[in-house]
Amino acid sequence: MNPDEIKIVFDIAEEKMEKAVDHLESELRVIRAGRANPAMLSGIMVDYYGTLTPLNQVASVGSPDARTIAIQPWEKKMIEPIEKAIMAANLGFNPQNNGESIRIMVPPLTEDRRKDLVKQVKHEGETARVSIRNARRDALEEIKKLQKNGLSEDMAKDAEDKAQKVTDGYSKKIDDLLSKKEQEILKV
Repeated sequence: MNPDEIKIVFDIAEEKMEKAVDHLESELRVIRAGRANPAMLSGIMVDYYGTLTPLNQVASVGSPDARTIAIQPWEKKMIEPIEKAIMAANLGFNPQNNGESIRIMVPPLTEDRRKDLVKQVKHEGETARVSIRNARRDALEEIKKLQKNGLSEDMAKDAEDKAQKVTDGYSKKIDDLLSKKEQEILKV
């Protein structure tokens, strides 16, 4: 039996696990933690002359202070479509247009809203954990197939142990990300 086949199984599993962690990080970036963060607007698509375009491609998005997001469109004509896109995204923000740029004042989080956000963070974390467990399951199934095709029992057992260790490592990454985000949200 060729050890390269086992390596391929692990490479595929690790790639899936890494994607799950990356997806979790991007989802957590969008969840606001009381501070103004340009990433809060990362999913907003603006109607740019008939084409839906990400906000950061039609304007500069920054955070001059902890409670404000400033949006400076590349073209003045884009102020109104950007404002509409922000309102349509239903993020609970009220953009203020001064004719040159758009400012969004990020309101402080209430205690109930903080608890809701923590629940949302935990839900995103569980989704990532499920993805990681699915990647482990797929790897274990492939190892069993290899065992039927001649992989020794010892090598199969070692591969299964390694799959569990890799899974545990990615689970710890998820736990660390969730813990950090929860502290960020609950910090007043």
